[in-house]
Amino acid sequence: MGLDNVAVHWPRTGRFYDPVAPAEFVDFGEIVDTPRISAPTAALAELVAKTGTVRATAYTELVDLILGLENVLYATENSAEDEDPVIDPDGCSWIADGVEKFVARHRPVGEAVTFESVSEVLRSLLGDGRLAEQQLRWLHSRLDRLCDENGDPPQWTFTCAELSVLAAFYRRCADRGFAVYAESAAPRRAAQP
Repeated sequence: MGLDNVAVHWPRTGRFYDPVAPAEFVDFGEIVDTPRISAPTAALAELVAKTGTVRATAYTELVDLILGLENVLYATENSAEDEDPVIDPDGCSWIADGVEKFVARHRPVGEAVTFESVSEVLRSLLGDGRLAEQQLRWLHSRLDRLCDENGDPPQWTFTCAELSVLAAFYRRCADRGFAVYAESAAPRRAAQP
């Protein structure tokens, strides 16, 4: 089962979260008509425009790596008993900021976002910091964990434009006071009876 991030009204007003009307995202449909837009970028923009939803499964590893946390798009910072899997508007803003900054730093490297290019951009970002050596060790261990048992890296095929659409979804939620509900059997929930 995949992970969907669905825009919902914040805070909830009863037992359930009410989905945001797709009309709040209708302008994302204009992205589809952009000349030379990649198929994945157009598909993401069209889905957001029609449903107010992002199929987040493909982006989880990358977003976790960029933001330095685990299961960000699964909204798993709290235990299942404590809270619903929801990213509040402030969390949406934080995700949007992180992805936007990453895209800005990646564009000089190129439009294609691969495991290798992500590694290069993150190394340059962390290498400039006060705790550079410690952060680079952390990054190296995270990158190693993303490789399979043969040492092969994930085969990401994103573009900066696609990630910009992803960031724009979370930015729209933050700016309009929406939250994002993580619809999935999240990793923390899968182990529960």
